[in-house]
Amino acid sequence: MTQLIFVRAIPAAESRLIAAVCAAHMMSHYYMLVLAPLFAFVRADFDVSYTQLALALTVFNVVSGVLQTPVGFLVDRIGARVVLIAGLALSAAAFAVIGLFNSYWVFIAMYGVAGLGNTAYHPADYSLLSHHSPSEKLSQIFAFHTFAGMLGSAVAPVTLLAIQSYFGWRGAYIGAALLGFTVLAVLIAQPKPVAALRSARTGKGSAHGADAGWRFLMSPAILLNLAFFVLTSIMGNGLNTYLVVALGAAHGTPPAVANIALTSLLALNATGVLAGGALAGQVQRHALIAGSGLTVAGAVIALVGLLDLPSTALIALTGLSGFAVGITYPSRDMLVRAVTPPGAFGAVFGFVSTGFNIGASVAPIVYGMLMDHGHPRGVFLLSAAVSLICVFTVTFGFSRREGR
Repeated sequence: MTQLIFVRAIPAAESRLIAAVCAAHMMSHYYMLVLAPLFAFVRADFDVSYTQLALALTVFNVVSGVLQTPVGFLVDRIGARVVLIAGLALSAAAFAVIGLFNSYWVFIAMYGVAGLGNTAYHPADYSLLSHHSPSEKLSQIFAFHTFAGMLGSAVAPVTLLAIQSYFGWRGAYIGAALLGFTVLAVLIAQPKPVAALRSARTGKGSAHGADAGWRFLMSPAILLNLAFFVLTSIMGNGLNTYLVVALGAAHGTPPAVANIALTSLLALNATGVLAGGALAGQVQRHALIAGSGLTVAGAVIALVGLLDLPSTALIALTGLSGFAVGITYPSRDMLVRAVTPPGAFGAVFGFVSTGFNIGASVAPIVYGMLMDHGHPRGVFLLSAAVSLICVFTVTFGFSRREGR
């Protein structure tokens, strides 16, 4: 009943636009995982090494990380809707070309194009959601947006492998492209709400010039937000990637149990996002929510690393850590919005979201070194330490501004 009331409280045109934006975010996460389940098939077909094929992901992340902030400025200048449409079109077209052309270098180049398309999602999505969502519902809408991305990651391996079994890996890429074009058609079909015109006028009147915008991005408030994104990305990427092997090396946990623990962490992380959206809508102290969730997560992760636990307790605690982190995400987004002036949502969210790319680049190397040097417990202790450092970032930065 609460869900129905929530949906009906938003005008129909804006509700459809919000749903389309969330669908586009789902596709962005779906596209980031296309190669993972198809890696072996693509490598065998091109007869290349793992490193040569991984170059595609490097190109994708470098292009995305370098250009996301400039695209954020573009969002504020010409409008989020047109940039999101262009980004999704580029992404879908890139994967269609990969499926149609039998060339390794075309494959690499198209991942660069897909990386360019990927730059649109976070700055455009958050700009659209911020402009066209009722303020009292914004935290829940941010939560649905984040959950949609997680859903895209969850369904990608299953659907892509199913298509591959019938049409090969090229067919899977074409199928992914068709899904993107379908979402693109839905997005294009949404009429621009009246509120969009009003927000666009307001945004253009208050938008910063490029120089002023870059100076603002270097302000302590925005840099704290960037640090928050980097730290949570390091913690999440490192723990998710190495949880199974670290549990096995540290505690002798059987792979089956360790994988259940990972599934528990990821599933409850997504559940925590929805719970966090509802909580942030009721409790306006977003720094308190984020700090509390990260404190719980850090303490639980440390316990998992230090104690030899029964399987049931291990699965429960990893799930609790995922849930606690998930709760923080909507409040994290609200904290970013709180320090963002009107007309700068694209630039700010584009800039701080590069923290995802930075964290994702650093985490595998640092955590991998811990495993290589025989310190599997360090995987958990480092995650706990990063979580607590992030708490201090929230406590000494955001909470003071919330109290004003």
